[in-house]
Amino acid sequence: MTSTVPALGTRTAEGSALQAVLLDMDGTLVDTEGFWWDVEVEIFARLGHTLDESWRHVVVGGPMTRSAGFLIEATGADIPLTELTTLLNEGFEDRIDHALPLMPGAARLLAELHEHAIPTALVSASHRRIIDRVLKALGPHHFDLSIAGDEVSRTKPFPDPYLLAAAGLGARPDRCAVVEDTATGVAAAEAAGCRVVAVPSVAPITPSEGRTVVTSLEEVDLAFLRGLMTEMP
Repeated sequence: MTSTVPALGTRTAEGSALQAVLLDMDGTLVDTEGFWWDVEVEIFARLGHTLDESWRHVVVGGPMTRSAGFLIEATGADIPLTELTTLLNEGFEDRIDHALPLMPGAARLLAELHEHAIPTALVSASHRRIIDRVLKALGPHHFDLSIAGDEVSRTKPFPDPYLLAAAGLGARPDRCAVVEDTATGVAAAEAAGCRVVAVPSVAPITPSEGRTVVTSLEEVDLAFLRGLMTEMP
């Protein structure tokens, strides 16, 4: 699947205040946030460095270049950023080729959105090469489009990926429900003006205006997402 964006307005869901659902990938739909950390730990161990567990909260959910750059600076490792990102992608691909566990409730939620023809996008800070692999497991038919972190000039925590996804689905950002698992992703979605459901995977996320926090996707269904819009004009 590519990130080709259809013309604005072609996919708006008429008759519902909820116009689209935009979903993060790692830690939200697939249980892979731990995969990234494990790969980072292994690569830096080979370079002679030990990663501090507290850094995990810093690197989770953001663009790879930011996370990799932080770890190079924090450890003083002698490796170019481009080489490190290649190693990280390769290590992650190896893991998901062996196992790709879905988060509880993910398969059921995607099936329900598809059954009711709700415009849906996959919005991730991961690179296209990773997204396309994961889409094979999630079922590409569940998504009208996907946005990869290496296809936008500014990825999460900037709003750009979610604004692009909303426009591609012909939806107003404030009529989009976003499902995210990290503070970085939540910040991006809220900066775009979307309603957010946070399902924390690594670090806690607190509820706030326009943001609902749940413990699992098993608590989220179409009625729940539509309910986020009921108090809006």
